[in-house]
Amino acid sequence: MIVCWSLKGGSGTTVVSAALALTLAQRNTATVRIVDLAGDIPSALGIAEPSGEGVTNWLQQQQPSPIQSLQIPVTARVSLVPRGDGPLMHYDLTTEHCNTLATELDTSNELTVVDAGSGHIPQLINNAATSLLVIRPCYLALRKAAHLSVKPHGIVLINEPGRSLGKRDVESVVGAPVLVELPLDPTIARCVDAGLLASRIPTMLSQHLAHVA
Repeated sequence: MIVCWSLKGGSGTTVVSAALALTLAQRNTATVRIVDLAGDIPSALGIAEPSGEGVTNWLQQQQPSPIQSLQIPVTARVSLVPRGDGPLMHYDLTTEHCNTLATELDTSNELTVVDAGSGHIPQLINNAATSLLVIRPCYLALRKAAHLSVKPHGIVLINEPGRSLGKRDVESVVGAPVLVELPLDPTIARCVDAGLLASRIPTMLSQHLAHVA
């Protein structure tokens, strides 16, 4: 299980999560599922908003069925577990909820990428085979990073031109290595805006994410 998360909105976590799942599917024979806890994956992939149940509904069940029952196809080898109805922010989740979800996802043999958004869910991060903090070299984000109680395995750094902070500053504050540096490329934004990410992932994006796929 790979968990992608951030410390503030607008960091790029959803696009990184979606692109990482697509890259994994390109590089492996196994199927890959994306678990959407932020609710933005359908828009990023350019697919219709799911009308059925999702993670929020699953967590409310007294005896939940396997979470695989929620999966909907995105491509031939990528599926989506949608967020479901209602909010799913970190402050709405009890410790029991988090543990239940983390255990369910961790025990599956299927390749799983979780878009945790800016919800800091320690149980998921701790159970992840790989946890990736998606961050920009932003002073406000690094202020939050300095007080993290849970450290990521690695960092996906979204490089923005004109920033005075760089890779070494981010690694020093977070206490984890930068595994991927992604330039802020308008090609990626245009691809997402056009709803083409699932069918035509930019080569540059998949090549960079191949380092953690």
